Amino acid sequence: MAQQVLFIHSAGPQGEQQGSSGLLQYLKKELGTDYQVIAPDMPEPEDPKYREWREVLKEELAAVEDGSVLVGHSIGGSALLKFLSEEELGKSFSKVITIAAPFWGLDEDWQLEDFQLADDFSTRNALLPDVVLLHSIEDEIVPFSHLQKYMENLPSAAVKQLPGNDHIFQDGLSEAADEIRKM
Repeated sequence: MAQQVLFIHSAGPQGEQQGSSGLLQYLKKELGTDYQVIAPDMPEPEDPKYREWREVLKEELAAVEDGSVLVGHSIGGSALLKFLSEEELGKSFSKVITIAAPFWGLDEDWQLEDFQLADDFSTRNALLPDVVLLHSIEDEIVPFSHLQKYMENLPSAAVKQLPGNDHIFQDGLSEAADEIRKM
């Protein structure tokens, strides 16, 4: 049976050649038939609200098999980490991979309060599976300081500092595919 990968996309328009579409298509092609990549439509990606995203996450995470890989791009990574640190599903996941995830509340420019992690997140992160954080060193949308904040809060996470300034990864991200395959 194919290994399941749940992919949660970024905010913003999600049409062809927009948002996470290129990255998603790359992963599907690169991973091939050994993997079942599931990518649900998230509610109102141009004006995301955590409460609405939480309901979709609860449904999708309940539906995937134990041992699935979870991948979140940009706000999708933030949403996955928040959800996993606050909810109990009674199942385990083999890995969580975030790609260019913002750390909400980091400073005055990043104040999407409903996506902020709980104050006790750092004490609850032991509940998370293996976490891999991927982020471009010169990301022009979500600054590198967000990765540094996650590194402080998730000291056991594997960190991949990517060269360049990409955030959208329309042409794909081989490091993400490689991490999914490392099981």
